[in-house]
Amino acid sequence: MEIKKIMCCCGSGLGSSMLVRMNVEKVLKNHGMNDIEVMHSSVSDAVENAADLFVVGGDLEEFVDSLPNKIILDNIMDMGELEEKLGTKLGF
Repeated sequence: MEIKKIMCCCGSGLGSSMLVRMNVEKVLKNHGMNDIEVMHSSVSDAVENAADLFVVGGDLEEFVDSLPNKIILDNIMDMGELEEKLGTKLGF
C-alpha cells in the first residue's frame, strides 16, 4: 500500500497531534519524502480511508484498534522512535 496521507491524532486534535505532525513532517523532509500529506486531528476523525497511515500515542491505542495501518508511539516526544517506526512503514 502506497502511503500518500498520514493523520496524526490526539484526544482533541489540537495540541499533541500538531506536535507529532510537525515531527512527522521533519522526518519525512529529512528523507526527501515531500509528496506525503500530513495532517492532525482528533481520534474521532481517525476512520478507515481518512488517511493511509495513522500516528497516535500509546494512551489512545484502544481508539484506533480497528484501523489497519497505524503507528503507536510509546513517547510522542521521542524523535528516534518516530523515525524508526516511520522508516519501517515507509521503507527508509
